[in-house]
Order: sequence, then C-alpha cells, then structure tokens
Amino acid sequence: MRFLRSASLVTIAAFMPLAAAQADDAPPPDSLHGDLGTDIIVTAPFARDRFSLPTAVGVLQGPALTREVRSSIGETLARQPGVSASWFGPNASRPILRGFEGERVRVLTDGIGSFDVSNTSVDHAVAINPLLADRVEIVRGPASLLYGSAAIGGVVNVTDRRIAREVPDEPVHIDASGTLASAAKERGGGAAVDVPLGATGLVLHADGSFLQTGDYRTGGYIFSESLRMQAEAAGGAVAEQAQARGRVQNTDARTWDAAGGLSFIGAGGSIGFAVSRLESNYGIPNGMDLGDGGEADIRLDLKQTRIDARAAVPLGGGFERLTFRFGWADYRHDEVEADGAIGTSFFNQALEARVELVQAERSGWKGASGAQFLSRRFEAAGEEAYIPLNLTDQTGLFTLQQFELGAATAEVGGRWEHTNVRSPVVGVRRSFDSFSLAAGVSFPLAEGWRLALSGSHSERAPSAEELFANGAHAATGAVEIGNPDFVKERSIGAEAVLRGRGAGWRVEVSGFFSRFNDFIYLSPTGETDDESGLPIFEYRQLPARYWGFEAEGALTVAELGETRVELTALADMVRADILDGGGPVPRIPAFRMIGGIEASGGAFGGRLEAEHVTRQTRIATFETETPAYTLINASVNWRPFGADNGTTVSLSANNIFDVEARRHSSFLKDVAPLPGRDFRLSLRASF
Repeated sequence: MRFLRSASLVTIAAFMPLAAAQADDAPPPDSLHGDLGTDIIVTAPFARDRFSLPTAVGVLQGPALTREVRSSIGETLARQPGVSASWFGPNASRPILRGFEGERVRVLTDGIGSFDVSNTSVDHAVAINPLLADRVEIVRGPASLLYGSAAIGGVVNVTDRRIAREVPDEPVHIDASGTLASAAKERGGGAAVDVPLGATGLVLHADGSFLQTGDYRTGGYIFSESLRMQAEAAGGAVAEQAQARGRVQNTDARTWDAAGGLSFIGAGGSIGFAVSRLESNYGIPNGMDLGDGGEADIRLDLKQTRIDARAAVPLGGGFERLTFRFGWADYRHDEVEADGAIGTSFFNQALEARVELVQAERSGWKGASGAQFLSRRFEAAGEEAYIPLNLTDQTGLFTLQQFELGAATAEVGGRWEHTNVRSPVVGVRRSFDSFSLAAGVSFPLAEGWRLALSGSHSERAPSAEELFANGAHAATGAVEIGNPDFVKERSIGAEAVLRGRGAGWRVEVSGFFSRFNDFIYLSPTGETDDESGLPIFEYRQLPARYWGFEAEGALTVAELGETRVELTALADMVRADILDGGGPVPRIPAFRMIGGIEASGGAFGGRLEAEHVTRQTRIATFETETPAYTLINASVNWRPFGADNGTTVSLSANNIFDVEARRHSSFLKDVAPLPGRDFRLSLRASF
C-alpha cells in the first residue's frame, strides 16, 4: 500500500498542470514515429544525431529487429556490436554490454526500469517482451548517467507504443507480429491496436501477446567434453546420460501478456497511462546427475502487474518542455520443484518516477536536467531464501548538456545519487552518496570522417543482493554469499570512436578502457557447502580493469533499383582482469567476428552471414575453457506493401550446419549449449 499511495501522489502532482496546457501552435512534444531512422537516438530527453555523439551507440529496429527478435531481450540483442548475453537457457537471458552485466547494465522500457529481479540472478528473466518492441537502443556515455549509477556499463532502452505519442491517421491502427520456429517448436504472436476517439485527441490502446515453446534442440552433444569425461570416469547410468544429444530437457516455456492504455495528445502537450499484466512459466535447463546435490526440473512461475504513465508539458522562455515518466510494478515469481511444491518465492514491489526539464536550444546549446526517485521492496521466502527482506530508496539529480562548437559537438553529463539500502532481518542499514561525471567531444577530421573522445568518472552503491545474499539458490545450483561491509564501487573510463561514411560505405570503430576501484564481482571459492552440497560463490571487492574494442562497417557493392547489396563486417573483444592477483574476470565473452552479405532497401532483401567466436582461454579460477565455434545463418525478407511500409515477412535459417556452440558468459555453458539448426518464419505488420 505504501507504493500505491506514493504512486498516486506523484502521478497526480505531475499531471495537474496538463489540464491547462494547451498551446495552439506548438507541435506535439517528444514525437517518436515508427519509421524513425537509426541515425537519430532518442534515449535522452531530446533527440540526438548518432554520427555526432561522443560515444558508441546501437539501434535495432525494422526488418533487422524482425529477424533478430527472440523470446528474451538478451538473445534479441546478442549479435549487436559489443553485446553478448547471459544465456541461462532460451527464456532467461540478460544483455551483457562490453563484459558488464547485472548491476552495471540498466534494462529499461521507455526510460523506466523493468521492475523485475533479473539483476539478482541469471536464472531470473527480464520482464520485457521483445515481441512488442518497436525499437531498441543501446546507449553508453554521458546520456547513460540520466538513468542511474547502475548504468556504468550502459543502458538498453526498449520502446513500445503502449502510451501513444501521436494520434494515428487511420480510424484504427494495428501493429502485429508472429513467429514460428523449429528449434524449440516455438509459436508466438502479438498485436497492438490504437484507436483515436474522434477529434478529441484521445487515443485508446490495447495489446497482447502469447508465446509457447517446447524443449529446445541443440547441435552436437548436450553436455560439454569435460562433463562427459567426468561421467565416463563415474561409469554406470551417468556415463550413458552424458552422451545425450538433441533436446535440452526442461527448457519449455509459456508466456503471455496484455495491456491497455489511454492517452491525450493535444497541440501543446500529452498525457497517458497504461496498465499491463505479464505471466511466464519456464523451465531451467537440467544438468547432469553427478551426485553433487543439484536439482532437476525446476521451473519459474513469474507474474507481474505494472502501471506506467508519461506526460509532457510545453513551456516558454528558456525552456522547451517539462516531461514526466512514472512506473510501478508488483512482481512475484515462484521457483517450483519437480513435485510441484514451491521451494522459494521472490517478491519485488518497486516504483520509479523521473521528471526532466528540457531547455530550449540557444546558439547551439541544448540540454536537460531532472530528478529521479526509485523505491524497491524485495523479499525471498521459502526453503532457499538466500536474500533476506531488504528495502532500497534512491534519489538522483542529473543533467545532460550538449554544445555545438562550430563543427564540433560536446556533451557533458553529471549525476548525484543518494542510496539507502537496509535489511530489517539482518539489522543493517547502509547509505551511500555517489557522484558521476562524463564528458565527450566529437569533431570532424576530414570529409565524411569524425573522431569522438570521451571520459568519465562513475560511482555505484552496492546493491542489496551484493550486500545481503547468504544462502543456497536451487535454480543456479550455488550458495551465494554477500558482504554488508562493501564500499562504493568507483571507476574512471575513456573511449575513442572513429566514424566514417560516404557514398556506398560506412564504418565505426571504438575502443574503451575502464579502471575500477573496489570492483564487486561474484566468484567461485572452490568450496562446497556441507548442508546443501552446492558450490559456494562469494561476492568480492578488488580493483579491476576492462578494455576492448568494437568495429563494424558496410560497403555497397551493387545497386539493383531500390535494393542495395552490401558487404558487412563486425568484430568485438573485451579483456577484463581483477587486479592485485585476482586473475581474469569470470564469464567474459570471447573475441567474435561476423561477416555477411546483405540486400536491403527494396521490397525484397536478405542476408547470408558467418559468425565466428574464438576459443576463450582467459579464464578465472575454477572456470573451464570454452571451445570456438562458427555459425552460418541466412535470411530472406519481403515487404509486400513496399519498402515504405512497416509490414515485413522474414524467413531465416540459423546455425545451418547444426554445430555445437557454447557461450562463455553463461553459467550453464557445460549443460546448455546454444540452439542447433533453427528455421524461423516471422511476420511484422503495420496498417
């Protein structure tokens, strides 16, 4: 009830000015159209030109989004530059940006948190449905400071149309999507309907989606070579089990969500809200029975009810508008054991509100400043409640300023954040004040070439999970232990980005470096818990260093009418070490290259590509090396109503040669390889 009262007060206070906000000739603020180009970045209070930004960013939308969409946001983005995923099976996979995951990456829906517990453990799914995504942006640098100190690694912002930004031209506007796929016998679909209510400026919205999958099929052996050798030494039934191929048991899923909303869009402002419900039941991949205390056939039953609101009020003088965003959610998931009993339940109630004052552009200077409030109550209950009841309140003040200095563009961002984390059960209360600052400049080198340089100082308060975890977690098969005495995590970082583009070509190369003091990470101890028989993992705090690069480019080799044929290439690498003798950081993705030939721009298109991931030999203590693999993928797409219409039909074949592939960033790489050969038919329609 505390959350509901706070939600009501904040919402009413922010929405009251809109009742009188009606400028006769101002354009609708914050308009985001479905055909917004990838050269414009909107994850900030104002749109920015991607080519001039001081840091690397990424955008996934249109036919590329249709081709890449999967059941989780992590797998949807896993082939973008600098992005990997945690892969705890096909249903629980969170984005990893430049080797950063968990508490260092914020996953947002339209600028507000996903209000789940995916940051607490890799087996917990992100409560965002990619089937209904309209656009996904991956943002780093000064703009990420607007969204919290947990965005040190970057921000993944998923936008949808649940709160309308514009009045449809049609009496009824429909967006629909559907997918059929073979590897997991996947079938799913979703639809969104927007109906303008006469000439009132009101837009009624409704959407829903459904996804069902079976156990997914993998190429090659299910269990890794090292596990097969252990099983062979053990002999008996386990040796036979180790030779299993085909489908990974207990990886099926059933997910649905539905939402409704109402928006008012006037000549001078907008206001809207949406209410949604998400339910998902999915299995955790079974391991091998080596008598080590692990459990099988564990399922997660997830439910979330969510309320979202957004408003924009036009202003005069030196300010363009005041924007407001609010979200509240009640989340629960149960970890259900093989006999149907609930072993552990996780409860998360959270609200987040942010207000932003956007400056009017003056002489090439524009910016925005604002405040953000986050409140969270998290509790685990049951046999393996490894995280005690805890409450987190966080207040932040932030600013982002952009300056046009002749041909150069500069950005400066800053954030102060006060975090209060407490656990009545443990009897510990910790408070932290964090200060972060980032600045960058982008300037031309020659015609079509631009160099961007940026630097940052970031501070992050430890999360409740890092402070208070203390117990066995059946789904991950580990005992996790936190440390309530942790101090703030601090880092300095630098990045350089070289961009070039011209007639028929484009290229972007970025290099990055981060040095951490008091870096918090989860590490295996090599010990086994006497009571549960599970391996013990401890959160630790030591200095660390991350560095790496990303490169991508395209060269047009032919033009056939409206169709452009390009050669494309992508490569990325991360190196991360715990200093003072700590060795490599656990689960860092290996060096990767993707090359392909792609036809786009016309009614018909397609892509043929090869993805090669090298062997990961830089491993942490108690980790094992991960073999290299090469995947061959192909796709064709058709826009039946022309290239200017959003309707796309896509047919793709992934991992055509059915190879055995394991992702080093996955806790389950030895028992849950990536999917084998997968044929997918996808439809995305807009009319």
